[in-house]
Amino acid sequence: MECNPLPGSVIFNALKDKNCIVMACNTRIVPGITKGIFRAAKDLDSAVMIELAKSESNLEGGYTGLTPADLSMRTCAAAREVGVDVWALHADHIGVKKGTLAELNSVKELIAAQIDSGFTSFAIDASHLFNFDGKTAAEELAPNIAATIELARFIRSEMGDSEFGLEAEVGEIGRTDTSGMVLTTPDEAVAFIRSLNDSGVYPQVLAIANGSTHGNIFDEHGNPIEQVTIDIPRTKEVANALRENDLDVRIAQHGITGTPRHLISEQFPHGDIIKGNVGTFWMNLVWEVLEEEEPDLYQKIWDWTVTKYAAEGKRDVEVFGKNSKFAVKEFFSELYSLDEETVSVIEDRACEEASLFMRAFKSEGSAEIVREFMRS
Repeated sequence: MECNPLPGSVIFNALKDKNCIVMACNTRIVPGITKGIFRAAKDLDSAVMIELAKSESNLEGGYTGLTPADLSMRTCAAAREVGVDVWALHADHIGVKKGTLAELNSVKELIAAQIDSGFTSFAIDASHLFNFDGKTAAEELAPNIAATIELARFIRSEMGDSEFGLEAEVGEIGRTDTSGMVLTTPDEAVAFIRSLNDSGVYPQVLAIANGSTHGNIFDEHGNPIEQVTIDIPRTKEVANALRENDLDVRIAQHGITGTPRHLISEQFPHGDIIKGNVGTFWMNLVWEVLEEEEPDLYQKIWDWTVTKYAAEGKRDVEVFGKNSKFAVKEFFSELYSLDEETVSVIEDRACEEASLFMRAFKSEGSAEIVREFMRS
């Protein structure tokens, strides 16, 4: 079976009115995880996306040690082995933080490499760019809008006639001010998408700031806690405002690691949210398996992390939870030469957990909807 990740646009357009969420997985550690996720997708006939952010995977390998070509090669191998057909390869968080010419050129170089590697979907994240002197939402968002347009046009020029998925972001996720978490307003979302559309840029999904936080989160005492801060009413307000203004875009929900799955199933507005990112969860799963199956390696990873990233007043469990991602590249050779039995345990658990997420996302059977969309 050939490796043919679908254009993200095909998946998004096929499912945009189907009241389900497509799981997008940041597979920082590929052995066992990717194959397990694909097994769940095949078992439940669910569409799925595999992704890594610019910080995780870039031309130098990012903190996972994987270049875009490496990720594509390993993901395609897993897809072929499992025989899964409805999936996309997504470039998550292609970040722009300064907006300088040099930075934009560097980002374009990365995007070109992602395209050459077979990526079929792209998330432009210029949400750090903000004009605090702007008088209107459009003026405040102008730097973000300009960078997003430039990079989207670059992707189009590089992709030629090929379709691709496009995600944009408004409102930096996790940004806070003196009053607490900064949330994207409906007016900001409408102004942002309308400006992009007016320039011929049509993202299928929009990431917003709605109270989520990436990665593992902890309370003031350093105890791990669940992710329950996603503001569902605000998310619905943004989605409704986009719909009322005839803007054909759905929401990408970031930062789902730690979110109880019963909340996803019962409270998430499926359909308004069409893409759900699950990232750190999979890395945590690997650490849990290693602690049981490969305790010596796990202890080395733990010791390296808590020593290198020790912070005054922070418990080791919080230091490890927030910084163990940087150990992936440091212990790359060990993680990619794990015993077959250990990889098998990781794969089985990843399959089980992915199935639970897909059921919470209500995406069972979504792959056949995508196939029917393509046939029609």
